[in-house]
Amino acid sequence: MPVSLLALALSAFAIGTTEFVIMGLLPEVANDLRVSIPSAGWLISGYALGVAIGAPIMALLTAKLPRKRTLTLLMAIFIIGNILCALAYTYNLLMLARVVTALCHGAFFGIGAVVAASLVAPGKQASAVALMFTGLTLANVLGVPLGTWFGQMFGWRATFWGVAVIGVLAFIGLIVSLPTNRDEKPVHLASEVSALNNGKLWLSLLMTVFFAAAMFALFSYIAPLLLQVTGITDRGVSWTLFLIGAGLTVGNILGGKLADWKVSFSLILSFSLIAVFSLLFSWTSHSLWLAEITLFLWAMATFAMVPALQINVVRHGKDAPNLVSTLNISAFNVGNALGAWVGGAVIGGGYGLTAVPVSAAVLAIIGLLVCLYTFRGSRGQPQPAGAAH
Repeated sequence: MPVSLLALALSAFAIGTTEFVIMGLLPEVANDLRVSIPSAGWLISGYALGVAIGAPIMALLTAKLPRKRTLTLLMAIFIIGNILCALAYTYNLLMLARVVTALCHGAFFGIGAVVAASLVAPGKQASAVALMFTGLTLANVLGVPLGTWFGQMFGWRATFWGVAVIGVLAFIGLIVSLPTNRDEKPVHLASEVSALNNGKLWLSLLMTVFFAAAMFALFSYIAPLLLQVTGITDRGVSWTLFLIGAGLTVGNILGGKLADWKVSFSLILSFSLIAVFSLLFSWTSHSLWLAEITLFLWAMATFAMVPALQINVVRHGKDAPNLVSTLNISAFNVGNALGAWVGGAVIGGGYGLTAVPVSAAVLAIIGLLVCLYTFRGSRGQPQPAGAAH
């Protein structure tokens, strides 16, 4: 396993932690900056919008740079953004710092996935992408709970200082370990943009939107579901989130291996399982052990999709891997916002918390239909992941 893959995974861990840790620190941030909890919550939305808008822009701005230089530049922006977060003394400055940090997020994951795939043999590319994204899943398993605890102990700013330090370590790792690809073809902006004229590429991006929507429709409201329906304690919620994180990690690894074998089968199976386990959770949520088992399986099915989605998008836009890969990250964040809105609309409409998993299942079924339409007529052909380069 190339050491450079570990440097990419560490970078993904740092970026994932800074995105999600704010959820655990909202009360501290709101209290310190004298804003309401809903206002502090906009720091999450602001970051997601920064990712969605910034990803393709940064991909185009850095298109002519070698990928190694691009990734180190993006990590430098990430470090500066986190230092600005730690130093921000007003809400508006913190929002600005969050948006600056978000600018590097989508482009880093998009270009990093292309680099990860280029470091290994063609038959191992989805697994390489999965290893990089393991950093993101570990951010949820370890980074967020540890970052929240650290911020509660030493103040929320200390967490951002800590993430900046991890960013510096990742920055050094990228410089030392990433190979300089002398054979890398220069990127032409016209060819990057013209590669977007591909219907299957847009269908693939739509799959990512509905995948993220199905995930976050349920995930955004998992705490109130567990507290009010399952009837567990606050501490029980923390342990359940840890269990979900473990499921995400296992699913990510298995999904990489499955996508190396056949991308279309991996996507169709995962969408189907997400729909089944989401529906099942609307029933099992009333029983502690059944709820825990269902959520672990749901998490496995969910993140098993990530490598296949990334590889699939790059395969359909192989003439512009940097741009389409970052557009996939934008699509994920659009789906994130859509899913959270759908789940909230279901609760606001008076349908009850147990209707939230049903709405997640409906979104997964729509994604499955898009998936089946995209791969119609090609199901009998082998679909290796080897087109990502």
